Amino acid sequence: MLEIGVKRLVIKMHPDDNVLVALTDLTKGESVTFEKETFILQDTIKAKHKFYTSDLKAGAEIIMYGVLVGKVQKDVAKGSLMTTENLKHAAEPYQYRNVDFTWQAPDVSKYKDRTFKGYKRSDGRFGTANYWLFVPTVFCENRNLDVIREALHNELGYSVSDKYTQYTHQLLEAYKKGDSLDAIDVQLTPDHTENKVFKNVDGIKFLNHQGGCGGTRQDASTLSALLASYANHPNVAGITVLSLGCQHLQVQDFTNDVKKQNPSFDKPLFIFEQQQSKSEEQLIADAIKKTFEGLIEINKQERAPAPLSELCLGVKCGGSDGFSGVSANPAVGYTSDLLVALGGKVLLAEFPELCGVEQNLIDRCISEPVAKKFIDLMQSYDALAHKVGSGFHMNPSPGNIKDGLITDAIKSAGAAKKGGTAPIVDVLDYTEPATKSGLSLVCTPGNDVEATTGKAASGATLILFTTGLGTPTGNPVCPVIKVATNSILAQKMSDIIDIDCGPIISGEKSIEEMGEDILEYCIKAASGEIIPKAVLLNQDDFIPWKRGVSL
Repeated sequence: MLEIGVKRLVIKMHPDDNVLVALTDLTKGESVTFEKETFILQDTIKAKHKFYTSDLKAGAEIIMYGVLVGKVQKDVAKGSLMTTENLKHAAEPYQYRNVDFTWQAPDVSKYKDRTFKGYKRSDGRFGTANYWLFVPTVFCENRNLDVIREALHNELGYSVSDKYTQYTHQLLEAYKKGDSLDAIDVQLTPDHTENKVFKNVDGIKFLNHQGGCGGTRQDASTLSALLASYANHPNVAGITVLSLGCQHLQVQDFTNDVKKQNPSFDKPLFIFEQQQSKSEEQLIADAIKKTFEGLIEINKQERAPAPLSELCLGVKCGGSDGFSGVSANPAVGYTSDLLVALGGKVLLAEFPELCGVEQNLIDRCISEPVAKKFIDLMQSYDALAHKVGSGFHMNPSPGNIKDGLITDAIKSAGAAKKGGTAPIVDVLDYTEPATKSGLSLVCTPGNDVEATTGKAASGATLILFTTGLGTPTGNPVCPVIKVATNSILAQKMSDIIDIDCGPIISGEKSIEEMGEDILEYCIKAASGEIIPKAVLLNQDDFIPWKRGVSL
């Protein structure tokens, strides 16, 4: 692995690997020495990309992170670039084999008495934020939610569009005067909570979606469970529901799911049905007034100290690059191990991005039922993908490939590093709540928003989101913290990035040091002392998974 204070050109991720990763741009013909062996590069190797460490015949297996990640499609020479033309995805078969897994937990003595300031709910859980949530039971109510959002956000201090409104006004004035538009510039600084009326209400959030009717009843049922899990989320203090009335997803179905998930549910819950209202205008006015009264009440709630064991951390990657599995993901993995050792919960999802590392995860499961559930979910998901002519092997995006993630197994092996090394205590299907301390696997697509949507549904109160290419993804109820794999991205997209793991690549910090830095950031974010960029920007992405094929 990387050494502190040592500038290296390349890195091997596991002793068994037969590829090296370039940490900086390398030129064709250049001589590179690693572990006393010299390689003459047959191609230019850009940073994040890989080259083969020996001459290989077509069909040879390629090992990276210690696992099979592909097979070469033609003879390749030592020092030549790994490409989509010369390498195709391959992964080892997997099975339950009753491994006696032992884990060496990291030393967490320095965190023994640490706390964060959260909102304690009546069921004993602690939220990292205090949100009011608007829930439509059907897409027909999205327009009404948009009207309500504009009214409440603008008047109560939650809008982040003021600078753009002023910018547009300046453009309009210049146009009217016949002046040039080139001199008008937007002030690119985040606006946020300075003008909040309710200081203890962190936001008013809206779950606009395209479901609830017109699809299958199964889709409506899954959506109901998803919406109910958001209503039950510890970061949510109150809920307003808008319904049309005739849709598949009936209000009663939703409230039944809420009570099923939490029989002692006691949050304020206001329900408005349009087909029972005098008019749309009256519906919107009543919803705004009642919600305003609810905001007054939840504004009385204040943060209180909570042990770090009350944190539930979702770990996710998106816009991944060839450094994701080298810097940010392993660093987040160490953060995960620290939190597990402290008695907290960690959620690792994105099942298409666990392809190729299944055996490692199975061997870490604490029991056969847990392992078998993971196997069943993975196999049924993969079979569904193949049924429509796709497959996990088609997961990497053009951006992933361009920046060094040539096969799905390479992407997956690096992605799995976010979950650290702890035992797997549970496997959760979509919308199932996390109830056990430790590391759990959650069945979701790899799609950024579908995955974060599912993680929050299982109870994540913070999400660490690593990215090498940059993505503005957020979530309505769970603060999403962006972790860059490299400093170039962190500087270029500083308006959406919270943490820079570039010092790992440059040799300035170890993975362990970076992991501790990330945990410190999480503690501050959970306490409301730092506001992640996705929250500042109201990046409230929400996409329910229909359980069709989405990778």
